[in-house]
Amino acid sequence: MYSEADIDDAVTAGALSSAAAGSFRGFVALRRATTAADEEQFRLITGFNDIFVAIAIVLLLVAMWQVGDALWPPLSGLAIAATAWGLAEYFTRIRRMALPSILLLLAFAGGVAWFAGIALFELSAAMPSSDIRPRPGFDGTSHAQASSRLQAVLGAVTAAVTVGATWLHWRRFQVPITIAAGAAAVVGVAVSIVIAIVPSVVTVAWAALLVGGLGLFAFAMRWDLSDRERRTRRADVAFWLHLAAAPMIAHSLFNLLGVFEGDMGIGTAAVVLVLYVAFAVVALATDRRALLVSGLAYVLYAMAAIIRQSGAVELSAALTALVIGSALLSLSAFWQTMRQPIVAALGAWGRRLPPAIPPPAS
Repeated sequence: MYSEADIDDAVTAGALSSAAAGSFRGFVALRRATTAADEEQFRLITGFNDIFVAIAIVLLLVAMWQVGDALWPPLSGLAIAATAWGLAEYFTRIRRMALPSILLLLAFAGGVAWFAGIALFELSAAMPSSDIRPRPGFDGTSHAQASSRLQAVLGAVTAAVTVGATWLHWRRFQVPITIAAGAAAVVGVAVSIVIAIVPSVVTVAWAALLVGGLGLFAFAMRWDLSDRERRTRRADVAFWLHLAAAPMIAHSLFNLLGVFEGDMGIGTAAVVLVLYVAFAVVALATDRRALLVSGLAYVLYAMAAIIRQSGAVELSAALTALVIGSALLSLSAFWQTMRQPIVAALGAWGRRLPPAIPPPAS
């Protein structure tokens, strides 16, 4: 990979003419402008060395986990977090390696959450119930509800600690996925608080997760709109935020519909298909595919239910895969063609979205 400084040095040394350098820069800019509107690009690996280092990091973290767990179970998470931070000082700050940086951030956040969560639960189990545990029956709650409420409160504290840790990691290393990890932890705090308030109503928890997912999607769009051509790190941050928001929206929404509760009726299946079409419209408008991937399992299940009820029981799986697979491939092949009328119909809002550029002629 050549940097702008390398090209300037080549021109200065006479190895490349100024005209050739300008032509090369124009070609690269045109190609990036064309592909930026058609691909969700994010840096994952720069070479096989990234994979090599990632494997070594996983082995080292597993070893640290086992050592910490042998001493004290919560210590395993702390050992993981400390090791991940130390390795990030070199592989993230100095080497700027993408895949190892992502693994190290996930290991750090997960280690902090594990340490805080397990330590809090062990502390609550060791202390008398009169100290920190809610007493069953004092507000009409049962033993199970009181236990659920305590677990939710401890979960909220754990998520809050994780938020603080990811903020410190972002200030130090600025890995794009860090914002998504911290934002997901914020949603975890909010959902845990809701569960603590209403411990026995599952639908309320799913509704809270849906609201959190929609808030995370709006936050992702804020990053996206600040870099509509997706040329800076802000686009990478938005990518990971969309990837975090999509499953929260899809899973909570379809669980509220009771998709997997017994045999799906034709009405529910039709609603799932309509929602997936709406997901596709949103994905096309924002040029983000995360919603389509997150809702895929549900639309497959709904389509199979419709095909089974039409009488083709034995071929339901094959026909479902054929229909959905063909639809997704067509969507991918004509992505920009489908985007153009949707973006145009949004008017002023559409002009703030990533540009819909026609694919180059073959």
